[in-house]
Amino acid sequence: MDDYLSEKEQWEWVKTQVRESGPAVLLAIVLVVGATFGWRWWQSHQDTRQLQAGGKYMQMVQALERSDRTQALVLLGELERDYGSSPYTDQARLLAARIYVDEAQLDHAANELTAVVEHSKDHELALIARQRLARVQIAQGKPDGALATLGAVADPGAFAARFHEVRGDAYYVKGDKAAALSEYRSAQSAGGEGGDTTLLQLKIADLDSGAPKAAPTAAATAPTPTAAAPAAGK
Repeated sequence: MDDYLSEKEQWEWVKTQVRESGPAVLLAIVLVVGATFGWRWWQSHQDTRQLQAGGKYMQMVQALERSDRTQALVLLGELERDYGSSPYTDQARLLAARIYVDEAQLDHAANELTAVVEHSKDHELALIARQRLARVQIAQGKPDGALATLGAVADPGAFAARFHEVRGDAYYVKGDKAAALSEYRSAQSAGGEGGDTTLLQLKIADLDSGAPKAAPTAAATAPTPTAAAPAAGK
Protein backbone atom coordinates (compact mmCIF):
# COMPACT_ATOMS: atom_id res chain seq x y z
CA MET A 1 0.00 0.00 0.00
CA ASP A 2 2.88 2.38 0.76
CA ASP A 3 4.27 1.87 -2.73
CA TYR A 4 0.85 2.60 -4.24
CA LEU A 5 0.45 5.83 -2.29
CA SER A 6 3.98 6.87 -3.18
CA GLU A 7 3.36 6.40 -6.89
CA LYS A 8 0.00 8.18 -6.62
CA GLU A 9 1.68 11.16 -4.96
CA GLN A 10 4.31 11.20 -7.71
CA TRP A 11 1.60 11.30 -10.36
CA GLU A 12 -0.15 14.22 -8.64
CA TRP A 13 3.18 16.04 -8.61
CA VAL A 14 3.62 15.41 -12.34
CA LYS A 15 0.16 16.82 -13.13
CA THR A 16 0.90 19.93 -11.03
CA GLN A 17 4.17 20.52 -12.87
CA VAL A 18 2.47 20.18 -16.25
CA ARG A 19 -0.16 22.77 -15.36
CA GLU A 20 2.43 25.23 -14.08
CA SER A 21 5.33 24.74 -16.50
CA GLY A 22 3.92 23.74 -19.86
CA PRO A 23 4.91 21.25 -22.59
CA ALA A 24 8.70 21.68 -22.40
CA VAL A 25 8.82 20.66 -18.78
CA LEU A 26 6.29 17.93 -19.50
CA LEU A 27 8.72 16.30 -21.92
CA ALA A 28 11.53 16.36 -19.37
CA ILE A 29 9.27 14.92 -16.68
CA VAL A 30 8.06 12.15 -18.99
CA LEU A 31 11.65 11.20 -19.76
CA VAL A 32 12.66 11.12 -16.09
CA VAL A 33 9.60 9.22 -14.96
CA GLY A 34 9.94 6.81 -17.90
CA ALA A 35 13.55 6.13 -17.03
CA THR A 36 12.67 5.55 -13.37
CA PHE A 37 9.89 3.10 -14.10
CA GLY A 38 12.01 1.46 -16.82
CA TRP A 39 14.82 0.90 -14.33
CA ARG A 40 12.40 -0.58 -11.80
CA TRP A 41 11.00 -2.92 -14.44
CA TRP A 42 14.50 -3.98 -15.50
CA GLN A 43 15.55 -4.68 -11.91
CA SER A 44 12.41 -6.69 -11.30
CA HIS A 45 12.99 -8.60 -14.55
CA GLN A 46 16.57 -9.40 -13.59
CA ASP A 47 15.55 -10.53 -10.11
CA THR A 48 12.94 -12.83 -11.62
CA ARG A 49 15.47 -14.34 -14.02
CA GLN A 50 17.95 -14.95 -11.20
CA LEU A 51 15.27 -16.74 -9.21
CA GLN A 52 14.39 -18.86 -12.23
CA ALA A 53 18.07 -19.71 -12.85
CA GLY A 54 18.53 -20.56 -9.17
CA GLY A 55 15.54 -22.88 -9.36
CA LYS A 56 16.99 -24.69 -12.38
CA TYR A 57 20.33 -25.07 -10.59
CA MET A 58 18.68 -26.57 -7.51
CA GLN A 59 16.79 -29.00 -9.74
CA MET A 60 20.13 -30.03 -11.25
CA VAL A 61 21.63 -30.61 -7.80
CA GLN A 62 18.61 -32.70 -6.81
CA ALA A 63 18.89 -34.74 -10.01
CA LEU A 64 22.51 -35.51 -9.18
CA GLU A 65 21.53 -36.52 -5.66
CA ARG A 66 19.15 -39.04 -7.29
CA SER A 67 22.04 -40.13 -9.59
CA ASP A 68 19.95 -38.96 -12.55
CA ARG A 69 22.83 -37.81 -14.75
CA THR A 70 20.65 -37.47 -17.86
CA GLN A 71 18.20 -35.06 -16.22
CA ALA A 72 21.06 -33.09 -14.67
CA LEU A 73 22.64 -32.52 -18.07
CA VAL A 74 19.27 -31.58 -19.59
CA LEU A 75 18.91 -28.89 -16.92
CA LEU A 76 22.46 -27.72 -17.60
CA GLY A 77 21.53 -27.27 -21.26
CA GLU A 78 18.50 -25.19 -20.28
CA LEU A 79 20.62 -23.01 -18.01
CA GLU A 80 23.22 -22.45 -20.72
CA ARG A 81 20.53 -21.65 -23.30
CA ASP A 82 18.28 -19.39 -21.23
CA TYR A 83 20.53 -17.98 -18.48
CA GLY A 84 24.02 -18.01 -19.98
CA SER A 85 25.30 -15.04 -17.96
CA SER A 86 23.93 -16.21 -14.61
CA PRO A 87 26.35 -17.24 -11.83
CA TYR A 88 24.10 -20.27 -11.33
CA THR A 89 25.06 -21.39 -14.83
CA ASP A 90 28.74 -21.12 -13.90
CA GLN A 91 28.12 -23.31 -10.86
CA ALA A 92 26.19 -25.80 -12.97
CA ARG A 93 29.08 -26.02 -15.41
CA LEU A 94 31.47 -26.84 -12.57
CA LEU A 95 29.11 -29.64 -11.47
CA ALA A 96 28.88 -30.94 -15.03
CA ALA A 97 32.67 -30.93 -15.35
CA ARG A 98 32.89 -33.18 -12.29
CA ILE A 99 30.34 -35.56 -13.84
CA TYR A 100 32.38 -35.73 -17.03
CA VAL A 101 35.64 -36.29 -15.15
CA ASP A 102 34.08 -39.15 -13.19
CA GLU A 103 33.04 -40.71 -16.49
CA ALA A 104 36.46 -40.08 -18.10
CA GLN A 105 34.93 -37.70 -20.66
CA LEU A 106 37.76 -35.24 -20.27
CA ASP A 107 37.09 -33.28 -23.47
CA HIS A 108 33.57 -32.45 -22.29
CA ALA A 109 34.89 -31.52 -18.85
CA ALA A 110 37.47 -29.21 -20.40
CA ASN A 111 34.77 -27.52 -22.50
CA GLU A 112 32.59 -26.75 -19.48
CA LEU A 113 35.53 -25.44 -17.43
CA THR A 114 36.78 -23.33 -20.33
CA ALA A 115 33.34 -21.71 -20.59
CA VAL A 116 33.54 -20.66 -16.94
CA VAL A 117 37.12 -19.40 -17.32
CA GLU A 118 36.21 -17.29 -20.35
CA HIS A 119 32.75 -16.01 -19.43
CA SER A 120 32.26 -15.95 -15.66
CA LYS A 121 31.89 -12.52 -14.07
CA ASP A 122 32.95 -13.99 -10.73
CA HIS A 123 36.75 -13.65 -10.57
CA GLU A 124 37.24 -16.25 -7.84
CA LEU A 125 34.97 -18.76 -9.55
CA ALA A 126 36.98 -18.29 -12.75
CA LEU A 127 40.20 -19.00 -10.83
CA ILE A 128 38.73 -22.23 -9.42
CA ALA A 129 37.66 -23.27 -12.91
CA ARG A 130 41.12 -22.43 -14.28
CA GLN A 131 43.02 -24.65 -11.86
CA ARG A 132 40.51 -27.48 -12.40
CA LEU A 133 40.91 -27.07 -16.15
CA ALA A 134 44.69 -27.39 -15.73
CA ARG A 135 44.20 -30.65 -13.81
CA VAL A 136 42.00 -31.97 -16.62
CA GLN A 137 44.62 -30.98 -19.19
CA ILE A 138 47.27 -32.88 -17.21
CA ALA A 139 44.99 -35.93 -17.21
CA GLN A 140 44.64 -35.51 -20.97
CA GLY A 141 48.43 -35.68 -21.32
CA LYS A 142 48.71 -31.95 -22.07
CA PRO A 143 51.05 -30.61 -19.34
CA ASP A 144 52.18 -27.70 -21.52
CA GLY A 145 48.56 -26.69 -22.00
CA ALA A 146 48.07 -26.84 -18.24
CA LEU A 147 51.09 -24.61 -17.66
CA ALA A 148 49.74 -22.12 -20.21
CA THR A 149 46.31 -22.15 -18.54
CA LEU A 150 47.82 -21.40 -15.13
CA GLY A 151 50.36 -18.92 -16.49
CA ALA A 152 47.63 -16.72 -17.97
CA VAL A 153 46.96 -15.39 -14.43
CA ALA A 154 49.68 -13.16 -13.00
CA ASP A 155 48.35 -13.17 -9.44
CA PRO A 156 45.94 -15.95 -8.34
CA GLY A 157 45.68 -14.38 -4.88
CA ALA A 158 44.31 -16.76 -2.25
CA PHE A 159 44.55 -19.60 -4.77
CA ALA A 160 48.34 -19.29 -5.18
CA ALA A 161 49.01 -22.54 -3.31
CA ARG A 162 46.68 -24.49 -5.56
CA PHE A 163 48.20 -22.97 -8.68
CA HIS A 164 51.72 -23.85 -7.52
CA GLU A 165 50.74 -27.43 -6.73
CA VAL A 166 48.98 -28.02 -10.05
CA ARG A 167 51.92 -26.42 -11.84
CA GLY A 168 54.17 -28.84 -9.97
CA ASP A 169 52.01 -31.76 -11.17
CA ALA A 170 52.41 -30.54 -14.75
CA TYR A 171 56.19 -30.36 -14.44
CA TYR A 172 56.23 -33.82 -12.84
CA VAL A 173 54.37 -35.26 -15.84
CA LYS A 174 56.86 -33.54 -18.14
CA GLY A 175 59.68 -35.27 -16.26
CA ASP A 176 61.11 -32.06 -14.80
CA LYS A 177 61.27 -33.19 -11.19
CA ALA A 178 63.44 -30.29 -10.04
CA ALA A 179 60.84 -27.77 -11.26
CA ALA A 180 58.06 -29.89 -9.77
CA LEU A 181 59.75 -29.93 -6.37
CA SER A 182 60.27 -26.17 -6.51
CA GLU A 183 56.56 -25.61 -7.24
CA TYR A 184 55.47 -27.99 -4.48
CA ARG A 185 57.65 -26.15 -1.99
CA SER A 186 56.18 -22.84 -3.17
CA ALA A 187 52.71 -24.29 -2.65
CA GLN A 188 53.67 -25.34 0.87
CA SER A 189 55.01 -21.84 1.61
CA ALA A 190 51.96 -20.11 0.12
CA GLY A 191 49.51 -21.88 2.43
CA GLY A 192 46.02 -20.36 2.13
CA GLU A 193 43.70 -22.29 -0.17
CA GLY A 194 46.21 -25.09 -0.51
CA GLY A 195 43.94 -28.11 -0.70
CA ASP A 196 45.21 -31.43 0.67
CA THR A 197 48.39 -30.53 2.56
CA THR A 198 49.05 -34.17 3.48
CA LEU A 199 49.21 -35.16 -0.18
CA LEU A 200 51.42 -32.16 -0.91
CA GLN A 201 53.83 -33.19 1.83
CA LEU A 202 53.97 -36.71 0.38
CA LYS A 203 54.81 -35.30 -3.04
CA ILE A 204 57.63 -33.23 -1.57
CA ALA A 205 58.96 -36.14 0.48
CA ASP A 206 58.91 -38.43 -2.55
CA LEU A 207 60.93 -36.01 -4.67
CA ASP A 208 63.25 -35.13 -1.79
CA SER A 209 64.11 -38.80 -1.33
CA GLY A 210 65.24 -39.03 -4.93
CA ALA A 211 67.23 -35.81 -4.93
CA PRO A 212 71.04 -36.15 -5.16
CA LYS A 213 72.76 -35.82 -1.80
CA ALA A 214 75.41 -33.20 -1.16
CA ALA A 215 79.05 -34.40 -1.33
CA PRO A 216 80.55 -35.01 2.13
CA THR A 217 82.95 -32.39 3.43
CA ALA A 218 86.68 -33.00 4.03
CA ALA A 219 86.11 -32.93 7.78
CA ALA A 220 83.42 -35.54 7.48
CA THR A 221 85.66 -37.89 5.49
CA ALA A 222 88.80 -37.52 7.67
CA PRO A 223 89.76 -40.72 9.59
CA THR A 224 88.81 -40.84 13.22
CA PRO A 225 91.94 -40.46 15.44
CA THR A 226 92.85 -43.60 17.33
CA ALA A 227 93.66 -43.66 21.03
CA ALA A 228 97.35 -43.15 21.98
CA ALA A 229 99.39 -46.32 22.54
CA PRO A 230 100.09 -47.07 26.23
CA ALA A 231 103.54 -46.13 27.54
CA ALA A 232 106.19 -48.87 27.89
CA GLY A 233 106.21 -50.62 31.15
CA LYS A 234 102.63 -49.70 31.93
